[in-house]
Amino acid sequence: MDFASSSGGAVSESRATTSAKIVVAGGFGVGKTTFVGAVSEINPLRTEAVMTSASAGIDDLTHTGDKTTTTVAMDFGRITLDQDLILYLFGTPGQDRFWFMWDDLVRGAIGAVVLVDTRRLADCFPAVDYFENSGLPFVIALNGFDGQQPYTPEEVREALQIGPDAPIITTDARHRADAKSALITLVEHALMARLR
Repeated sequence: MDFASSSGGAVSESRATTSAKIVVAGGFGVGKTTFVGAVSEINPLRTEAVMTSASAGIDDLTHTGDKTTTTVAMDFGRITLDQDLILYLFGTPGQDRFWFMWDDLVRGAIGAVVLVDTRRLADCFPAVDYFENSGLPFVIALNGFDGQQPYTPEEVREALQIGPDAPIITTDARHRADAKSALITLVEHALMARLR
């Protein structure tokens, strides 16, 4: 759309801005809050509560021993990928006792990033099942802990028994560039899924 300036001849172009909703999901303690915080250009909204003795025996802290808080509703952030594309990020809570919120958090999303800790692969099964059953495009992002990626993407694909269409990438949820790359992969995947 062209708009003439009030001074007469100068013409500038204005492009419409598109926004899209993205869900960041995965098991307990996999790095969803970290991912949203690392990539968000605004101070992310976090709904974290201090973990108490009430979660003892319910939340497995084997691989997350220094974890003292947990997301009880969602994480929210925003990133501008291009001057005309803004992504709104909604991080889900990881524990099954909070899954009743997922339908509301996912409504209107174009896709999901499923963060996976390959030391606890079974923790991502519910998220993968949810998105497969809903038909929402998703990517699997293998979040390396302590700089380790013990399994290749193809080994994870076989273990999760997902088809070749769903991208599997490696990432580090602490690093903005990695998180941004995962989001770009998801947007491209979601666009291709719509064209099929």
